[in-house]
Amino acid sequence: MRLRNLNTFVKVARLGSFHAAAQQLHATQPAISARINALEEELGAQLFIRDKSGTRISSRGMQLLPYAEKLLAISQEMKQQITDQNPQKGTLRIGITDTLGHLYLSPLLQQWQQQHPLMSFELISDVTPTLTRQLQENQLDLALMVAGDNNQPGLVTEPLCSFPQSWCTTPQRLQDNPVNSVETLCQSPILSFPRDTRPWDYLQSLFRPLEETPIFHTCSSVANLLTLTLEGAGMALLPAPVIRPYLEQGRLVLVNPGPKPPELAFCACWCLDDDRILPQLLVKSGREIIVNTA
Repeated sequence: MRLRNLNTFVKVARLGSFHAAAQQLHATQPAISARINALEEELGAQLFIRDKSGTRISSRGMQLLPYAEKLLAISQEMKQQITDQNPQKGTLRIGITDTLGHLYLSPLLQQWQQQHPLMSFELISDVTPTLTRQLQENQLDLALMVAGDNNQPGLVTEPLCSFPQSWCTTPQRLQDNPVNSVETLCQSPILSFPRDTRPWDYLQSLFRPLEETPIFHTCSSVANLLTLTLEGAGMALLPAPVIRPYLEQGRLVLVNPGPKPPELAFCACWCLDDDRILPQLLVKSGREIIVNTA
């Protein structure tokens, strides 16, 4: 199985177009079609459905895609380890959602500095919609962010980690405002991440059936949300690792309004670029850091 054909398949799958893949690979469209045909014959499966509406990946193609990406990544890493004797230099722009930055930014940067001592890292903390847009506009090389609708053309997405979310507040506020249902929960101010984030969307679906909705106070900084919660400003839904030390200290207590909140999943995302393997190496080491310290 030729790596060039696999690379062409990944390009067409991610870009959704034979023409766009031909432009990025500096090849003719017939050459791209020939590579895909050869791969389909070798595998005995149709990888794309081509009709008047355009090109879309088939179910067999969707099965192949993650394996093809892994094979290409391994091939690139092998070549780099064998041929590149000099440490990489330059600047890498990394976006990180605030929750991951709050929990892991220091160990992540220390690990990356150790592995790539001549690299400069520009770290940007923001909400996931902004990080996704910056990736698409080539303002970032890598983003560690909340998983969701990140499967955009030209972007590679890999799962990173996921955390349970828990309702919490101070013991005094819970004593003054007992909570045993969503209705009683909304009688207190709700501290939340901003609009257009997954936690915000969940809260809207949770309170939408009620006749009266709560007052929301939003902030993009998980550290500031935590401070507001510790000072008794309201009820907050926060990732478990963020509040764990304060639960152990007795400064926060869990609140149980009934429905179990969904886990908050995170992913790594970068631009599909055949010449760049560093983002993938950083993701690999970053995942190890998060798993070992979670």
